[in-house]
Amino acid sequence: MPERGIFDGIINAVTDRDEKAAAEAAKKEAEAARAQAEQEAALRREAEAKVAAAEADAQAARAKAEQEAAARREAEAKANADAAAEMNRLQQELQAEKALRREMEQAAEAKAHTYVVKSGDSLSKIAKEIYGDAKRWPEIFEANKDKIKNPNLIYAGQELRIP
Repeated sequence: MPERGIFDGIINAVTDRDEKAAAEAAKKEAEAARAQAEQEAALRREAEAKVAAAEADAQAARAKAEQEAAARREAEAKANADAAAEMNRLQQELQAEKALRREMEQAAEAKAHTYVVKSGDSLSKIAKEIYGDAKRWPEIFEANKDKIKNPNLIYAGQELRIP
């Protein structure tokens, strides 16, 4: 039996050694797995942080774009209001200019249809000068009855309407 005791001792020693090696290997594998899990968790956290940062950047970019769009709309509204005011001002100027032109035309027309009597003038002489026909003097007389009582008496400086 003693032989069996040595043999059992050797088997126990080899078995203990193999069990310790297996336990050591399992321990190393577990540590490696834990380290890999921690590394993966760290990478996941880093990726999540990058995603959160990208979302925050995108939100900030959207907010900035909305602000810029609002500023553009405001600037366009102001430009439209300014343009409308300028157009209104120009229309008023144009109307004033048209009114002034009409007044000038009326004044010119009134001036063109008047004659200032000179010394030595007569109605027939004026008719001859204006119409080319002295016999048309009664037209001038009729148009100026409020100023001329006697067609033979007109005075230098009198302003006559010429029909």
